[in-house]
Amino acid sequence: MIAVLGGLGAALAWAATTLTAARASPLIGSWSTLAWVMLTGLVVVGPVALAQGVPDGLDRGAVVWLAVAGLGNVGGLLLVYTGLRIGKVGVVAPIASSEGAVAAIIAVAAGETLGAWTAVALLAIAVGIVLAARPPAGGDEAGRADPRAAVFAFGAALAFGASLYATGRASLDLPIAWAVLPPRLLGVVLVTVPLAVAGRLRLTRAAAPFVVAGGLAEVAGFVSYALGARHGIAVAAVFASQFAALAAIGAAVLFKERLTRPGVAGVIVIAVGVAVVSALRA
Repeated sequence: MIAVLGGLGAALAWAATTLTAARASPLIGSWSTLAWVMLTGLVVVGPVALAQGVPDGLDRGAVVWLAVAGLGNVGGLLLVYTGLRIGKVGVVAPIASSEGAVAAIIAVAAGETLGAWTAVALLAIAVGIVLAARPPAGGDEAGRADPRAAVFAFGAALAFGASLYATGRASLDLPIAWAVLPPRLLGVVLVTVPLAVAGRLRLTRAAAPFVVAGGLAEVAGFVSYALGARHGIAVAAVFASQFAALAAIGAAVLFKERLTRPGVAGVIVIAVGVAVVSALRA
């Protein structure tokens, strides 16, 4: 049950990050939004990790998991942005949001066992995520999709899935702060610093609250996921990737964006899947 709650907490937090980024990106650009979100997260997590000191469990294996977690997260973001530059959100977002299903498959391949009905429910949730994350079709807009965008999005799902699984593995042996530190550290090194050096790091008074809130929510999501992953990486990962569906619902309420019929069906499928997995895991 803790895996379910941890995954749901991560989904709520990451949905908040997505919604705040949707407000900040038009103001300062996607890359600057990402840079400030990563920097905010590092400011929060870095001092905690330093205060705890180097943990006893930080051996070669843990360092590998931390590196995979950090590079997977940053690499996934780069692939998503590349896909969005040449393709449509309706193609990129649903495919990339299947990261939890990818992490669950990795976990099962690595030896984690799931009951048959739990596996079916997780699969249904993954399908619901894809349906709920789909934006309205845009007529001629929908017909001009670059097939390469789907390839980049699939690569992002693989990268994010590997990052989720590696974060879960690292959280088994390390303090939570150390488990969630790598993506923020690498994000600052690979995104924030280069933008600042190039003079392209932007921030406005209007965007500042959104990037700070997004950075805090991002950290909260990883902490919640790491706690849940200690009790089941596959379950926590799939529930965490519900952020795409929750963000779609939030956009409908806050930004007056309409859900598609497949989106409504996806929300229903997710709700049923959550109830089934909660009952089985309890």
